[in-house]
Amino acid sequence: MASDLLAKEIAFIKEIDKLKYVQRMTKLFNSDRRENSAEHSWHLAMMAMVMVERSNEPVDLLKVLKMVLIHDVVEIDAGDTFIYDTHKSHDNTEEERLAAQRIFGMLPDETARDFIEVWEEFEAGKTAEAKFARAMDRLEPLLQNSSNNGGTWKETGVNYQKVHAKKRVIQDGAASIWPYAEGLINEGVEKGLLKKD
Repeated sequence: MASDLLAKEIAFIKEIDKLKYVQRMTKLFNSDRRENSAEHSWHLAMMAMVMVERSNEPVDLLKVLKMVLIHDVVEIDAGDTFIYDTHKSHDNTEEERLAAQRIFGMLPDETARDFIEVWEEFEAGKTAEAKFARAMDRLEPLLQNSSNNGGTWKETGVNYQKVHAKKRVIQDGAASIWPYAEGLINEGVEKGLLKKD
């Protein structure tokens, strides 16, 4: 029989499998298939490893990886809120906090506290690690929409101002990437994928 701690870890591992079923608005590169939140988290982890030297400040890569791998686990309960949603705030909500407490609370106490602290740090976006992790989180869908002829920008009619405002977070964590990212946004305008109001 598994120890109590192992049983908690296994229960958590089984629970987070549900993240594979949370569909995001954004589609895979050059594809019509929507990405799921587990795929998104994996992609961010790979991006962080590849681009860590582009962080504005030195970062603890392990902490960044923890952030990008667990930041969307709350979507199992709260669902994925589209970044440009006009009805529901994309910022940290009480619903997400309750989800974090429930899901991470399945783990042994010390691990649960660590995961909740890392999740809270990402959401606050104040530390070097959080800023860099958030830069990766904003860059990936920008790359996807750019590869998909506007993707969710076109589908939802989002404008240049909203995209530019949301993506500026990239500059806070990886300023050397921002000119490239801003170039993609401007290219979206030139191609008629984003309208300036």
